[in-house]
Amino acid sequence: MANRKDDIIKFCCEISADKKIQAAFKGSAKGAAVAGGGAFVGGLIGGPAGIALGAAVGGALGAWMTSGQFRPLPEILMELTPSQQDKLYSDVMAIVGSLKWTDVPQLMAQVHGNSSLQEQVLGAILSYTKNQLKAEVKFED
Repeated sequence: MANRKDDIIKFCCEISADKKIQAAFKGSAKGAAVAGGGAFVGGLIGGPAGIALGAAVGGALGAWMTSGQFRPLPEILMELTPSQQDKLYSDVMAIVGSLKWTDVPQLMAQVHGNSSLQEQVLGAILSYTKNQLKAEVKFED
């Protein structure tokens, strides 16, 4: 199964690369902590007006820290832990398990030849990325 699992992960990477999908892990907690810290420090230094100013500066800094951290999805998929790989493998095999293939190029050819199957696989990869990895997804322009 290990070789088959590796093939499915490579297959998911190729599909993701073809569609130029990027993902970023949400850093809202980190951004909120920076914004709250800014408000706290502003309040200590400047009282009520300092709270407002500190929250504004902290919020801007928090937004800047959490933005622009998109990476190519294939890169992220290659870094999955074995248990995360198992889940993605299961999700994708539920769709392509009935196909007969011996290597990734052969599987790619079969999936590319069937638009419905291609949409199902892409949907499984996107669903996994959003729900299991809690990542934000975008398609590169």
